Amino acid sequence: MLQKTSHFLREANYIDGAWVSADSEAVIDVTNPANGQRLGGVPKSGRAETKRAIDAAQKAFQTFSKTTANERAQILRRLHDLILENQDALAELLVLEQGKPLAEAKGEVGMSAAYVLWFAEEGRRIYGDTVPSPWADRRILVTKEPVGVIGAITPWNFPSSMLARKIGPAIAAGCTVVAKPASQTPYSGLAWGVLAEEAGIPAGVVNIITGSASEIGNELCENPLVRKITFTGSTDVGKIMIKKCADTVKKVSMELGGNAPFIVFDDADLDRAVEGAIAAKYRNSGQTCVCTNRFFVQAGIYDRFVERMVEETKRLKVGSGLEEGTQQGPLIDGDAVEKVEAFIKDATSKGGKVEAGGKRHELGGSFFEPTVISQATPDMDFMQDEIFGPVAPIFRFDTEEEGVAMANDTAFGLACYFYTSDLGRSFRVMEGLKYGLVGVNEGIITTVEAPFGGLKESGLGKEGGHQGIEDYLDTKYVCIGGLGL
Repeated sequence: MLQKTSHFLREANYIDGAWVSADSEAVIDVTNPANGQRLGGVPKSGRAETKRAIDAAQKAFQTFSKTTANERAQILRRLHDLILENQDALAELLVLEQGKPLAEAKGEVGMSAAYVLWFAEEGRRIYGDTVPSPWADRRILVTKEPVGVIGAITPWNFPSSMLARKIGPAIAAGCTVVAKPASQTPYSGLAWGVLAEEAGIPAGVVNIITGSASEIGNELCENPLVRKITFTGSTDVGKIMIKKCADTVKKVSMELGGNAPFIVFDDADLDRAVEGAIAAKYRNSGQTCVCTNRFFVQAGIYDRFVERMVEETKRLKVGSGLEEGTQQGPLIDGDAVEKVEAFIKDATSKGGKVEAGGKRHELGGSFFEPTVISQATPDMDFMQDEIFGPVAPIFRFDTEEEGVAMANDTAFGLACYFYTSDLGRSFRVMEGLKYGLVGVNEGIITTVEAPFGGLKESGLGKEGGHQGIEDYLDTKYVCIGGLGL
């Protein structure tokens, strides 16, 4: 491991500006999914440590919330610069614990910096209103204020950028944060403690704690000092957290599961559609909430699309994320592999045909071959359940209405994609798809400038865009009377 990377590999919680172990001294082992080797251990913390972190954040909020927007913007700009200065080291650390190719990891770290810079600017644009008063001797003001302590819980698939989308707007708004990174990828989360320290962020403003998901999550949801929970993860866990937050009536932002459709119409540019399909399916080994889960291809182009998809899928280089030219790394763990195998077994038992891949990779461990399955049908499990792996099931449809109906046949509504060269169809389908993110003739669409978030059971709230800071703010109405006018 490079010396610079080791600088960010911290094995302690970051609470109130200090690096501390769990009260019990217990640790959680962290392994490299590419080879199974132990990278180290992080604190196995619980409620007591979380409560101390919340208390520290609440104390820090009393002063940090009174800083100016410009002061907070300068802090975030320093943080942005530090991330980019250490992009290679942070990316390597991410690869070691998560497994994605180094090029993707560098892109994620770069996106983290971009989110921080975006919110440095948005924090200076938290505007209120002066409302025309119905009373001659009164004036009406509407102001925006930081909500307070934020509890942030992030997943293992994007362990850096998911924190950027939460810590960035929190600091910009004047809030303080207690963040819990995923236990599979804690080092990229703890690295934010190092970055916060070096950027001069005051003690208690950013706290990073690792350990028991249930104990830490319960304390964050139940503690009345926490005024907002922002969670990225599964829909099942998100629903539990929403219920737990109800007792203290917290704000909640939920970025939950997806079941992204990718529709290819007969009139699509086939080369562009296949290029977008490969990117939208196999990025991060298919372990993204916005990656394609179901391909719907119109009958007239179906066979040609399958043929081209198989060709390009077989070209993908599978290997360790640190190896030159790797395009797909390992899955996060053995459970993920078994889940993918179960989907394939179900599909083949119902008439699906494996056109490429379909089995564990010869590299062993949690490596899995990029897989294409043709003749997919609505009764197969992946029609409704998120795959979260490198499997591309391809369904056939006849009419535009049928394609849109099949795409919408899910409880989820995060991301969707479709390809067509017909302008009228572009608008009809765009407006007919019930999703929060829509890519038209594009397979990768996430950017810091745009709001990210789903509809239906894919979540609540938005991250990114000018909308991304709103959930970190309270709106206050002030009526000033007795002006004697």
